[in-house]
Amino acid sequence: MKNVTLCYIEKDGKYLMLHRTKKKNDINEGKWIGVGGKIEDKESPEECIVREVKEETGLTLIDYRLRGVVTFVSNECETEYMYVFTSDKFTGELIECNEGDLKWIDKTEIDNLNIWEGDKLFHDEILQDKGFFTVKVEYEGDKLVNYDVREY
Repeated sequence: MKNVTLCYIEKDGKYLMLHRTKKKNDINEGKWIGVGGKIEDKESPEECIVREVKEETGLTLIDYRLRGVVTFVSNECETEYMYVFTSDKFTGELIECNEGDLKWIDKTEIDNLNIWEGDKLFHDEILQDKGFFTVKVEYEGDKLVNYDVREY
């Protein structure tokens, strides 16, 4: 089981999205996702998201909010627990990302991109600011075959 982080960085009604096109053997290849990555040994989810955002975007998060936890189950990779954050307070200038192309996308257009189908479940939670959530998604390949959403 793997622990990872994901952050939706917001500016002017847009989220910074990463189009995953450059990493080899990437389950996210061709998909648009937020930025984040694997939590390292002895690292908290908060420490991880600050580090990953800096490494992938060049931006330094000043403040961020844990919005929920996603359990990602796939027949193609090990199960992941994904800590989902949002932030609209950061400094710095964007850099080129070695995992794909970064682009500011209007929040209302995210679900029209090539994203994981299950991501739409928690985008709604975030956009409507419903509070803390958990989502379990189960995939066979790219196909969402089961899900459960809980709000707290």
